[in-house]
Amino acid sequence: MPPPQPNPELDLSNTNTVWCGVLVETLVRRGVRHVVIAPGSRSAPLTFAFARHPRIEAVPVVDERSAAFFALGLARQHHRPVALVCTSGTAAANFLPAVIEAHESGVPLVVLTADRPPELRACGAGQAIDQQKLYGNFVQFYHECAVPEASLAMLRYLRQTVSHAIDRARPPTAGPVHLNCPFREPLVPTDDGLASALAGQIDEAFFAHLDGPPPVAAATARLRLPTGLGVIVAGPAQPKNSAHYMTRLTAFAARLGWPVLADALSPVRHHALTGAIRVAAYDSILRNEALATELQPDFVLVLDAWPTSKVLRGWLETGGAETLLVTPGSANHDALHGRTRQLAVAVENLELEGAPPPIEGYVALWQKAELEARTLFEKRLLPMTELFEPKAAWLMSRYLPAGTPVFVANSMPVRDVEYFWPTTKQRHRLHFNRGANGIDGTLSTALGVAHGGSPTVLLTGDLALLHDTNGFLLRAKLRGSLTIVLINNRGGGIFEHLPVAQHEPVFETYFATPQDVDFAKLCGAHKVEHVPVRDWEQFTKLITTLPESGVRVLELRTDRKRDAAVRKNLLTKAAGAAG
Repeated sequence: MPPPQPNPELDLSNTNTVWCGVLVETLVRRGVRHVVIAPGSRSAPLTFAFARHPRIEAVPVVDERSAAFFALGLARQHHRPVALVCTSGTAAANFLPAVIEAHESGVPLVVLTADRPPELRACGAGQAIDQQKLYGNFVQFYHECAVPEASLAMLRYLRQTVSHAIDRARPPTAGPVHLNCPFREPLVPTDDGLASALAGQIDEAFFAHLDGPPPVAAATARLRLPTGLGVIVAGPAQPKNSAHYMTRLTAFAARLGWPVLADALSPVRHHALTGAIRVAAYDSILRNEALATELQPDFVLVLDAWPTSKVLRGWLETGGAETLLVTPGSANHDALHGRTRQLAVAVENLELEGAPPPIEGYVALWQKAELEARTLFEKRLLPMTELFEPKAAWLMSRYLPAGTPVFVANSMPVRDVEYFWPTTKQRHRLHFNRGANGIDGTLSTALGVAHGGSPTVLLTGDLALLHDTNGFLLRAKLRGSLTIVLINNRGGGIFEHLPVAQHEPVFETYFATPQDVDFAKLCGAHKVEHVPVRDWEQFTKLITTLPESGVRVLELRTDRKRDAAVRKNLLTKAAGAAG
């Protein structure tokens, strides 16, 4: 048998190059296929190692906050860890918003922050801050890596540490991990005469045990079915395999026979469901107080997360029904503090025992209310000629190609999708940053979801887009296409629905925060196609066929105060119709 061969991907120029080569090779063997790199000097050893590896795509992004959210979007799309690199100093601090979102929504990121070595800390050296546990409790695992050494023993330590970090980033407790990486000079791959002695010692056998699929948490939970009236609340979820998710959910939804209240951010809203009814207009239905009381269940099964709808959450909270929250991970997710038990298991691993008695009358009541509310929406929305914000979401549900990935911004866009996007069989894949519910990183995350995948759509308001305009710097790097449906109502539309809207003159200046940006010129500066939408006929044509490449903005200029009033009226009318 011939002797083992040195791994061809390792650069033995100096201590830093072999150290970072082992680090990157370990990540690749453990399934990492993308890295997002913000430029900087101290991180150069990492950048060189990632750039030269043939099995990983390295994407450079100038702005660290944008880079982190782009990595978040990639991880959401592929459901596997994505690496993220920056230099020392405040560069690492700019990753924090995306790290928080990744933590709150269970998205695997491997954050690699370059740092000064210990002798250059706390002594006035440039671009050196305290990076120890910089992200606090928002990471699943933190480790301060040793300063690189060209020794087999230390490279084994590095291999094991990086591999363990990947384990901590993955389910069942998925989320971001942080490795702080100090480097001494030379930071570029010049020969230091130290690493060449390792030739022949780091061979295929050094990494072979890392290959293969990751361990799978196969915990299965059995649920004894209760008797009485029940509902299933399918909350926001982004499963790796929507078809498998729906197969399992369909099986026990049919067995229970309960109505399924399908959040707009759940696959249930967008896939066929046999053997059970789907309810999408519950927010309007439950605004009818008499009907809400009549529909109160004895038992509630909540899947994945609490729903987006504040009305639905309020109904669950005041109803006092016994509730089972099925959600992966062990963190406490009981935001309503009711009679709730939490079952830490994936929906795909939930099994039911027994069969409840039929409850046809209760189901029929939900079905009738759903039909009446949806019929009213369609009658009111269909003839509308003015550019009314909710109609954009309603038309998207009808005209977007089947299977389209759709990233939905927070604030008003996600509410309009929740209120007005009906149940369909179009298999649209909705993505979102609902962990911390912020508007930061909206464009960059959507670009990450789109990169290398199917033509993608972003539904966003003007303030969320303006908050992340540096995301446009990714245009030239994007493989694929992103169509941005921009609702430009010149301010924060969500605040028009809150009590603070009644408090002028403070409201308009400090909460609505009106803006007068010329988006056509902004897009022109970034070489992004800009299309002013004149009417609904033009809009439907633009979203029926999506481009294969590039970024374009479809701008709908709307009247914020008028639309808020019309939206409120529509929801009230639907509540009345449902009863």
